[in-house]
Amino acid sequence: MKIAVNTRLLLKNKLEGIGWFTYETLIRIVNQHPEHEFYFIFDRKYDERFVFASNVTPIVIGPQARHPILFYIWFEFSIPRVLKKIKADLFISPDAFGSLRAKTKTLTVLHDLNFEHFPNIMPPLVQKYYTYFTPKFATKADRIATVS
Repeated sequence: MKIAVNTRLLLKNKLEGIGWFTYETLIRIVNQHPEHEFYFIFDRKYDERFVFASNVTPIVIGPQARHPILFYIWFEFSIPRVLKKIKADLFISPDAFGSLRAKTKTLTVLHDLNFEHFPNIMPPLVQKYYTYFTPKFATKADRIATVS
């Protein structure tokens, strides 16, 4: 099986909550399932330590998705293009974002709904992006995982 994973939050020396979740989950899954091919999709240069095993192929695609407009471009244009190119069987997105245009089966991980309960903890445009797109990503996903 070809499994593509959104790994844009695996950042050298900058792992935070979702980045740590992604790291700890993927290092185990990749090593326990050598029969699958994993494609880690980064939005910038990555640290080789994030390529956990020989069954991982790293791919870098732009733009660097660190702003809602760039989130949209990365997930709605860059991601569908690479998923089609590699003929992925599954796309895993551990950061609650997804692609509404991708045709690949998707597993989306939702961590919390803080953007709904505490809208002032993030910049207004980011909060609006989460509020608008999270329900759409959840509806489009073939499977949803939650951690909290």
